[in-house]
Amino acid sequence: MGYSVKIISMEERDSMAERYAREISHEVKSDVYGCCIKLLTGSAEVRDRWEENFYFISSSIRSHARLYVVCDPDLGADEIFYDPRSKTAFLVNVGYYGWIKSLALSAAGDVLEDQHGIYSVHGACLDLLGRGICLLGGSGAGKTTHTYGLLRRPETRVVSDDWFFARIYGDDVLAYGSEKNFYIRAELSEIWKEFSGLIDRASFDDEGRGVVDLRLAIGKGRILPLTTLAGVVILKRDPEDEAIKRRLDPEEALAILEENGYYNPHLLVKSEYKRRLRSGFFVSLFSRAPVYLVNTVRTPEESQGTIQEAISESLRRG
Repeated sequence: MGYSVKIISMEERDSMAERYAREISHEVKSDVYGCCIKLLTGSAEVRDRWEENFYFISSSIRSHARLYVVCDPDLGADEIFYDPRSKTAFLVNVGYYGWIKSLALSAAGDVLEDQHGIYSVHGACLDLLGRGICLLGGSGAGKTTHTYGLLRRPETRVVSDDWFFARIYGDDVLAYGSEKNFYIRAELSEIWKEFSGLIDRASFDDEGRGVVDLRLAIGKGRILPLTTLAGVVILKRDPEDEAIKRRLDPEEALAILEENGYYNPHLLVKSEYKRRLRSGFFVSLFSRAPVYLVNTVRTPEESQGTIQEAISESLRRG
């Protein structure tokens, strides 16, 4: 993780907004799962990627949260400031679009957690014949690789490949996507050749990532707005652990998530109140959906087989 978040007061927010006002030449409002998130930036490249990534919302809608993406030679690289009262973030000298879009989702998540009982999950969400599976894991565990590996199967549909929102609805946990298009790695086609055509159409940034319309590769009908979660697969890569797949009880699963910051390095507020909210949600999720841990130390194809076994067992139990 390459940055930390500094919490600021509303007075500091006002001062920073005034300081960077002259730099703002582009303003875009977008719909992130019902929240109006406003981008303010001087970068046409950031604006263009943002507009490819998120759904449009009317400019007459008042914003719920705001992201300033600006440059400042007096500050260092990747400086993040956030006022939780006004839901305003300043991303200063941040060159990686992946952090920009994740912090936009996190700002929406801050609104949804506090006011609507809706929670952020930094993970992939897939649907198999009407039943949802989410994949969680830290950097390097293979979450993205195996999400797209599973999408090679025609019965698999996708709600999100990276971040989704979820809420408890009676006995169910509903998962909702919020991004129009997905931000993927160029190297994806080196692992799964089926996506090479999609990679050839994309424009990639200096990080080797680009916003792409996944519908061009798998079809419009396989992108879903929501699903009902029926299972959870946590991925890790640990050569010292001989266990390749095992089921977790809810307490152990929660302990793993808490120890790893819910696998979400982009959470803007990390107070005790927020911890209780987030852990309470995951307790509810794990009590409703079986959880499996898969160690992805084997080849991608071998790990795919193990993940598919875990998914099948989850759907039988869920």
